Parts: sequence; C-alpha cells; structure tokens
Amino acid sequence: MRLLLGLSRCIDRVNALIGRAASWLVLAAILVAAGLALSRRLFSVSSNAWYESQWLFFAAIVMLGAAWTLRLDRHVRIDILISRAPPAYRRRLDIIGHALMLIPFCALHVWLAIPWFYRAFESGETSPNLGGLPLWPIRLVIVIGLSLLLAQAISELIKRIAGRA
Repeated sequence: MRLLLGLSRCIDRVNALIGRAASWLVLAAILVAAGLALSRRLFSVSSNAWYESQWLFFAAIVMLGAAWTLRLDRHVRIDILISRAPPAYRRRLDIIGHALMLIPFCALHVWLAIPWFYRAFESGETSPNLGGLPLWPIRLVIVIGLSLLLAQAISELIKRIAGRA
C-alpha cells in the first residue's frame, strides 16, 4: 500500500502543477477577449481565429483543471444527499463511485479520444470557419485532460481505500 500511496502523491503533485498552470489560461482568455473587443470597436477588425482561440482557452481550462478540481474535492457531487452521513459512509460511496463510474468513464473516453485526435492530426483538419484554427491541438488537450482525470480518479481511489481521504 505504501507504493500505491507514493504513486498517489506523485499523481496529486503533477495534477496540482498542471491545474495551476491551466489557471493562467484564464488570464490569456481575458486578454484575447479584451483585444478582440478593442480591435472590433476601435478598428472594425475581427478574426475568426482569435474568436476560436477564446473557446480553445476555455476548453483547455476545463479539461486541464478537472483533475486538480477532483484532487481538491471541489467537483459537484451528491453532497446534498450525504452531507449529514458519517465519514465512513461517504468514503465507501466515493470508492464505489470512483471504481464503478468515474474510472470506467474516463478510461472509455480516453480510448475513444485518442484515434479522434490522431485522425485530426494526420489529416490536418481545421475548423470549418474561414480562417479557423487546426483542431488537433484541442483534441490533444482533451486526451491529456481525460488522462489526467483518470489518473486523479485512481489516486483518489487509492487514498480512499487506504483511509487517507
């Protein structure tokens, strides 16, 4: 169990580092939005690529921050139903939820997203909008984000089984 807890700590550190880095993308999204608004108002100039980049930043924030959010126990759950339940009951429910729902969900979606990313990368697929961006970078972010969430779900399961969370 000591080895698994060490793995869990490593996963926690990696996801905290990536989550903090992803939080800086909020600033980037704000700057892009402000730049677009100013360029449109002052110079009557806009760009589909810059509009799309706002959505890509938002998607990266969500996907790369999801694992960190799970680590901090900030995901929306059924707390309203178990908020008054004893900690042991909550721990058992978390073990069941992680093992039977979250881990299989993430594993399935990583498995499905890898070829989806690869096809976009190989074909050079771009957004259908005029001046749109390539799609493979955001699809890669989705694969990475789901993989990080899967790893964090495993980390949380290890901690719950060991009685450390």
